Amino acid sequence: MTNKPEKNNNVVWHRATVNRQRRQKLNGHPSVNLWFTGLSGSGKSTLAHAVEERLHQMGCRTFVFDGDNVRHGLCGDLSFSREDRSENIRRIGEMIGLFLEAGVISLSAFISPLREDRQRVRQIIGPENFIEIHCHCPLEVCEGRDVKGLYKKARQGKIKNYTGISAPYEEPLNPDLKVNTSEQSLDECVELILALLAEKGMSCS
Repeated sequence: MTNKPEKNNNVVWHRATVNRQRRQKLNGHPSVNLWFTGLSGSGKSTLAHAVEERLHQMGCRTFVFDGDNVRHGLCGDLSFSREDRSENIRRIGEMIGLFLEAGVISLSAFISPLREDRQRVRQIIGPENFIEIHCHCPLEVCEGRDVKGLYKKARQGKIKNYTGISAPYEEPLNPDLKVNTSEQSLDECVELILALLAEKGMSCS
């Protein structure tokens, strides 16, 4: 089990003169986090990168946190136990907080199966900065895609605690946006997300 280290009372946060507001003004847009959640194979990463491409073309400063990529570095020391998966999400939340301060629009593609873990990220970065996007896709469709061959291994018992097979996925109760990636095209989903950002006044100048 990986535990969050206790805070050292001798460590003091340094207040910079170049703050989030000034960085946002320089970037020409507010910083925010788009949190993509859904089963493996639901299209989270594909959608996150497609949205980033559009935002980049619009002149926004962006960065995608992809579940697999993060596991190669920042969270490379973590297993897939319940405790370590929660720690994985906590670390991402803290990292997103830094990107918000940098004035960057971050897009996070993580299964993040448990509501309490997603709620923890909300608490870390502030609910006003957290836009939850549920990539809804039936299990049978995700399993049929099986892009990484992981569902097959899970069915064979080679992977334990696999979300959707031997571990639960708790759908968001009130996501900011729910897209059906098995019925809606990639372009349709992207447009819905861009429309949501525009409604929230988060267009890039």
